Amino acid sequence: MTLVSIITPSFNQAAYLEQTIRSVLEQDYLHIEYLVVDGASTDASVDIIRKYESKLAWWVSEKDAGQADAINKGFARATGDVIAWLNSDDYYLAGAVSAAVKIFEEHPEVVLVYGNMLAVDEHGKTFNALNYKQLTLEDLLCFQIIGQPAVFMRRTALQSAGKLDPAYHFMLDHHLWIRVAQLGKILHVNQTWSAARYHAEAKNVAKAAEFGRDAFRILEAAAQDGNLAPILAKINRRARASANRVDARYLLDGGQSASALSAWMRALLLHPPTALARLNLLASAILNLIGLGNVRLAILRKRESRFK
Repeated sequence: MTLVSIITPSFNQAAYLEQTIRSVLEQDYLHIEYLVVDGASTDASVDIIRKYESKLAWWVSEKDAGQADAINKGFARATGDVIAWLNSDDYYLAGAVSAAVKIFEEHPEVVLVYGNMLAVDEHGKTFNALNYKQLTLEDLLCFQIIGQPAVFMRRTALQSAGKLDPAYHFMLDHHLWIRVAQLGKILHVNQTWSAARYHAEAKNVAKAAEFGRDAFRILEAAAQDGNLAPILAKINRRARASANRVDARYLLDGGQSASALSAWMRALLLHPPTALARLNLLASAILNLIGLGNVRLAILRKRESRFK
């Protein structure tokens, strides 16, 4: 029977941690090795972890050097054939782990599988459904994003690709997917496996404007990589435009509308189809800059109302 190792890194996330832990422990798949890596939290996190410690394979609460360091500690301890990590403000939906294992068993050539994901707020209310598509290595180099909470990897692929690079703080997962995708097939499964929580303290909200820097650094690293450089050369303008589009999206989320507009325009000049695929970024930045940001918010609220 396939053993699945799941790692949860956490720091001061007591408000959400128990739901995360229970979403793992209450899966219908029984062969799970669950590891929790806490970064010396000062809230009630340790009390929550201790509540479930009899069902954990290992846990620790100690200072670390950040998210990548915490997850890498878990990777080092993991013994499963399949490995995933689930951040302490996200959670799995029922049946996610068994569905991922089934795919690996049916497709021995696959090194990474990913499903779809819900976006939820601090109260767990769904406001968006993130449905992905089958991606290639070229797509990943052009920053087609995979929802990290819905990803499972073979341990052998992770060992070959190497651990998370602590130099990346915001797109560390995407950097890893690119390395894993060079080793074999990645496969999308059209099932919803997890929920990612968006709240004021979340990295994807609190430090949204810094994501673009990691995207540009990923491209720089790829250009220096002997295996990736020839692939990148074929799609260079699309990839660079995509990095600017990522930058525009997160600058917009970070409240920097003028900078977001500039980034979108750079994407347009580099590769028009890439920029034009996200005309909503242009519209949102302009609405904010002319003082009509409330129009954008009304549109977002209308979209979110579909999930009520």
